Amino acid sequence: MRLFRFRQSSTLEQRAPPNTARSQIMIKVLEPPPLSGLIRETRGLLELPRLMLRFRDLARQPRGQGQPVLLLPGYGAGDGSTVILKSYLRLLGYRVRGWGLGRNSGDVPDLMPRVLKRIGSFARRTQQEVRLIGWSLGGYLAREAARERPDLIHRVITLGTPVVGGPKYTVVARRFHRRGIDLAAIEAEIELRNQISLRTPVTAIYSRADAVVAWEACIDHNGTDVEHVEVRTTHVGLGFSAEVYKIIAQRLADDGKPSCQPSTDVTASQLGRQHRR
Repeated sequence: MRLFRFRQSSTLEQRAPPNTARSQIMIKVLEPPPLSGLIRETRGLLELPRLMLRFRDLARQPRGQGQPVLLLPGYGAGDGSTVILKSYLRLLGYRVRGWGLGRNSGDVPDLMPRVLKRIGSFARRTQQEVRLIGWSLGGYLAREAARERPDLIHRVITLGTPVVGGPKYTVVARRFHRRGIDLAAIEAEIELRNQISLRTPVTAIYSRADAVVAWEACIDHNGTDVEHVEVRTTHVGLGFSAEVYKIIAQRLADDGKPSCQPSTDVTASQLGRQHRR
């Protein structure tokens, strides 16, 4: 299992560039969101009252039957950030757990073995494959866990997760660059990981209004069983949006594992509100 490490640029060896023309084009045009846009993220707080107003509709969504669901928080966050989603999914009848690893430090090599151990334990206790829901970096961890142990994971749902470039196309990119971290090398290593096909169905929820992660970086051009769903909210709002909760409830209720055919001609600028790859 090769996962990127945040190492100083002076010690990083050269990495091979992405080997797909589409990925190369996307990498050239992508930029991290401007810091000035962060003020828009305060609008995500409006999702909480909207969530309450739509509670009746959300309560009527398909019910679970005790299937295990593990929630993975974003960078710098812990289980407290997913407590409302956890409560909602428990209401629907799922057996939901937080990841139980404290604050997400962003140290992927350190976190991955612990996440896999947590998933394995949950799967053994329930005698079922686990459903993973990851917010931002938590979604990246969920995808990599599914890449390593598809036998343990039934489905992955990501919220505003960058699958291209890691931190390079997020608002923390400038901070990492000032610390001497080679973001280009991280990007190349992630692209190498992306060449290993995911066998677990993935639903990638993203928003063009995201001021933390460039929405284009949330588009998986390598996966053959990835569904992209665009919503109208902010990065913060993804964790409290009634629209997002409804999508999650419907995808979790779909116990089948459909094989989505890859599309070879779609580009990020042509993505509609919802499509399958």
